[in-house]
Amino acid sequence: VDERDMITGYQLRIDDGKREAVRALKALNFRVIASGDSYNDMTMLEEADHGILFRPPPNVIADYPQFPVTTEYEKLKHQLETLLG
Repeated sequence: VDERDMITGYQLRIDDGKREAVRALKALNFRVIASGDSYNDMTMLEEADHGILFRPPPNVIADYPQFPVTTEYEKLKHQLETLLG
């Protein structure tokens, strides 16, 4: 930690870990549905078979119009049930 209380010297164990997790699941022949809310989730959502934005800020919605958006748990549950058929 530096003089501004910022963490220093941290190294990620897996670069882009969320996307890599989706890739690993797909390599095992799993169908993947992912949900996220911000820029750090986009590669995961793009890699998944289906991606859903859940409670994202307006700028994320504007930047990623290809993903459906939901802001309520019941609606997210309905989307998941629909995709799982």
